[in-house]
Amino acid sequence: MNVLSLFDGLSCGQIALNRAGIKYDNYFASEIKPHAIKVTQYNYPNTIQLGDVRNIKAKDLPKIDLLCGGSPCQDFSQANKERKGLKGEKSSLFFEYVRLLKELKPKYFLLENVSMDDYSYQFISETLGTYPVNINSELVSGQLRQRSYWTNIGSESFDLFGNRYSMIPQPKNKNIMLQDILESGKTDRQKSLCIMARYKTSAPIRAKYEKRYKMGMLQIVYDNEHRLLTTKEIERLQTVPEGYVDNVPGISENMKANLLGDGWTVDVIAHIFSFLK
Repeated sequence: MNVLSLFDGLSCGQIALNRAGIKYDNYFASEIKPHAIKVTQYNYPNTIQLGDVRNIKAKDLPKIDLLCGGSPCQDFSQANKERKGLKGEKSSLFFEYVRLLKELKPKYFLLENVSMDDYSYQFISETLGTYPVNINSELVSGQLRQRSYWTNIGSESFDLFGNRYSMIPQPKNKNIMLQDILESGKTDRQKSLCIMARYKTSAPIRAKYEKRYKMGMLQIVYDNEHRLLTTKEIERLQTVPEGYVDNVPGISENMKANLLGDGWTVDVIAHIFSFLK
């Protein structure tokens, strides 16, 4: 099986395939962030990096059996005040995914993205020919992370109007709390609310995060002093193997957190991929 992962990031899709026991021959990755590529090649040196998605042509690739990816979400995110949706510079890269889906005609596809406005949700569903399965990472990890997964993997159903729905069942709830994944200290949050880069000790930065904590937008760990999550703790939240990012040399702690925050919750993807069998 040949796999093409667009917007590959840390190659969480590759981790998920291995975790689900799905064998593949070649894993092609489209990614432009140097640090993300560095992490991927450190862990999976046989990954074939293709660079910018806009430069990938179907004629240059072998038959692709699985096309997967999470197109950029910044223009959909509720944290973005402008929220330009599919018209935004980054989230409009969804159309590159669609282009390659049409050109490659893979047997299977998977697209992930965040909660979004109704128009974008409907447009993506109609374009891909299926409504997604919506899964919150809280079922398999210590974080709240609601995501939509458009895919033709697994069982399906159709409504009276002929609209297809993905019928992949919800993962089994592992009942993992934020406290369970901490290396040390205590938290008063049951689940992690968001993943952010670690802050330094400057008073303005500390005050900024404490304000967000009081607003219910962030968790803080009490460990002699207030702190954000360590890289190892974030790896646990994303169900990435411990050390997958943390052991890669030459990458700052803040960048490691950013890379992990952009990634997938591996156990959710592995759950979806398990239906490839």
